Amino acid sequence: MKKLPKALSEKLQLRKENNSFRGLTTRGSLVDFVSNDYLGFAQNEAIQEKASRILKETTFKNGSTGSRLVSGTHALHGVVEKELAKFHNTEAALLFNSGYDANVGLFSAILQKGATILYDELIHASIRDGIRLSNAKSYRFKHNSIEDLKKKFSRCEGTVYIAIESVYSMDGDTAPVKEFVHFSNKNNCYLIVDEAHSNGVFGNKGAGLLQDLDLEKEVFARIHTFGKALGCHGAVVLGSQELRDYLINFSRSFIYTTAASLHSIATIKAAYLELETTDAIFRLQQNIAFFRKGIQEYNLEAFFIDSHSAIHCCVISGNKKVKKAASFLEEKGLDVKAILSPTVLEGEERLRICLHAYNTEKEMVKMLKIVKELIAVKEEK
Repeated sequence: MKKLPKALSEKLQLRKENNSFRGLTTRGSLVDFVSNDYLGFAQNEAIQEKASRILKETTFKNGSTGSRLVSGTHALHGVVEKELAKFHNTEAALLFNSGYDANVGLFSAILQKGATILYDELIHASIRDGIRLSNAKSYRFKHNSIEDLKKKFSRCEGTVYIAIESVYSMDGDTAPVKEFVHFSNKNNCYLIVDEAHSNGVFGNKGAGLLQDLDLEKEVFARIHTFGKALGCHGAVVLGSQELRDYLINFSRSFIYTTAASLHSIATIKAAYLELETTDAIFRLQQNIAFFRKGIQEYNLEAFFIDSHSAIHCCVISGNKKVKKAASFLEEKGLDVKAILSPTVLEGEERLRICLHAYNTEKEMVKMLKIVKELIAVKEEK
């Protein structure tokens, strides 16, 4: 077996020396503060049973058998896309195999030569990759800053797109969506919002932050993913029928891949049916409120990024220090992820604490107490 070329091997070794080397691990029986399964849908047996029933009622095929444009489009795809469009109060919906595929496919397809894209500096990597694959000019603006957006807008030419997330995955904070909508409308820009981490968390029946603010009709496109609160896999781009038609014809990550398995599509349908009746969203919001109050009671506001979402981040600078903190929490039975640079900026490494509908108050208090201890030790040093 040939080894890596020297240049690649050196890059890997540098990661190890910088304490930023990453590996794959399986989760044990620790208390979950790490997964994106905010509502517990990934472990919901009712969803599994509904998905199996839907699959039996519609088709006996497991795999899709081909790309959507060849043999991979089945009746179930159309049913689910129409239901998603209705649920999210939009004209049309198009399913993608993953959130990464949706963002790469959307941005690389719509950003043509002569256009400009303005994007938040903390935007997801999949959107950055989609922008890189396009022919448009691009400028990033300071996180959640309308003022910096205005400055960068003065450089723009041609059709102007703006890309933000409603909830940011590495900070957990929310965008000032109303301000971005107002700016986009005033300046005839096309606003695109990634709702991956607000889907299932905000809005009536978990429809997302845009619908919670009654702004879903004011944006050009929304991306909702199903691998977080919905507990399954895949994504959807929401927008006009014309946008759907355009993506079917020009989005390479949609055209040149085998369609998602029919079991995946049935599970998406089942998860959305569960959203109609679940009390998990209410329990999650209660836990978020409880944890926010706990941050105040333990005087940890200076270390946590302010968040109203399910994601709460405690900044502990330095890859070595934050990895040690995560390991200590694991020893105490709590599963939490250390986010290292270069995923985040150097000096902004953090513990990323994900809350769930199934976390107990006792578990959250234990987390906060241990974090308080870790902070006290760090300050002493």
